[in-house]
Amino acid sequence: MAEGTFSGFARPAEPTPQEIKAWALDPYSTAPEGRQWDLTLATDELADTWLELAGDPTCPKRSFALHVLYIYAGDAVRTKFRVHPRKHVDRLLEAASESRDQYVGLWAANTKALIRQPDLFDYHEWCNGGLVRRPRRLNPGPTRR
Repeated sequence: MAEGTFSGFARPAEPTPQEIKAWALDPYSTAPEGRQWDLTLATDELADTWLELAGDPTCPKRSFALHVLYIYAGDAVRTKFRVHPRKHVDRLLEAASESRDQYVGLWAANTKALIRQPDLFDYHEWCNGGLVRRPRRLNPGPTRR
C-alpha cells in the first residue's frame, strides 16, 4: 500500500482523539496538507491521546506524538500557563510517571526542568522537534533568584 493522506478526519484542524489514534496507527498515512498542523494539535483535549501514542513503541507516529507533547509543554511554560493550565500539565506529568517508556520519561523530566527553569525554553528544541530528533535530558543550571 502506498503512503497517502489520511481520509478519516472530519475536520483535520480539529481532530477527535479517535481520529488521531486511527491516523497514528496507520503506517501509510501522512499528515494532512497545511502548514504547522502539529502546532494546532497541542491541545488540552488531545494531550492524553498524544501521551498514550508516545508511550506505544509499536505506534508508527510515535515520534510525532512525542513532538506534539513537547510543543504542548513548551507552550504551557512559555505562556506562564495561560495556553494550558498548570493543573492540566501536572495531571499529564502524573500520567507520564506511570509510563515505563524511556522517551515519555525523558519528556516528563525535561518538562519538569522547564517548569523549574523557564529560560530552558528554546523554540527549535521544544516546538521544531529538536528534543525528539536528539533525545537528551536537559541540564538546568543553578536557579537564579
